Amino acid sequence: MQTQSAAAAFRALHHGDEVLLLPNAWDAASAAIFRQLGARAIATTSAGLAWACGFADGDVLPREDLLAAVRRIRRVIGDLPLSIDVEGGYSDDPQAVAELIERLVDLGVAGINIEDGGRDTSLLATKIEAIVQRCDVFVNARCDVYLRELAAGDDAVRETIARGKRYAQAGAGGLFVPGLDDTQAMAAIARDVTIPLGVFAVPGLPAASELFAAGVRRLSAGESLAALAYGAAREAAEAFLRDGDSAVVRTARNLDYGPTNALFSGD
Repeated sequence: MQTQSAAAAFRALHHGDEVLLLPNAWDAASAAIFRQLGARAIATTSAGLAWACGFADGDVLPREDLLAAVRRIRRVIGDLPLSIDVEGGYSDDPQAVAELIERLVDLGVAGINIEDGGRDTSLLATKIEAIVQRCDVFVNARCDVYLRELAAGDDAVRETIARGKRYAQAGAGGLFVPGLDDTQAMAAIARDVTIPLGVFAVPGLPAASELFAAGVRRLSAGESLAALAYGAAREAAEAFLRDGDSAVVRTARNLDYGPTNALFSGD
């Protein structure tokens, strides 16, 4: 069983004097690269990880595929805290969700993301309660009011606050609000919800220092880096298949083989 200090160390990263930046990984290779770049923790993107395993995003990734991916990531990141996006927990049965999270914690996972999908708060709150009763893990509760456009303006702020308070009461350690990009709304939510606020990186979002001043404590790249990597590979492959031009598959942006391979040479 994971020691309490691992989850506690991850919790502490949400209470520092700057925003916790998470460049979400989608496989062991991306996780190892982000570790080398100095990431203070590794979090996964559910979409990117599902794609890497050959599945669509949306609670369809088989549990054993998830666990196998986590084992590979855990192997290459050393003692960095690891947080796994489990979507909705791959079940509507809170005890089944809690059992899965317990298995993840046994693999060394310090935190999870789990989402309400825009549904009523009661189901996610019950899942969170079941999780925290069984294991010590940082639960980042994702609220989809903005992402799914369930409300707008002041109504969206009020609904997000209500959901955040319910999830905090259930035992969540953080509130993640993807789609939230207004600093005044961020400040209002952070003021009324006692757990750390996280947002999703999108073009036009203020700098991390300004987000911190607005009450944000965690900024996640989500699936964006995975989509960027796949997009670059698709663009190069398209040109290669069209023209047979060898130059497009080896550019200054390519990682060097030797140093990259060395990331995986340890035990």
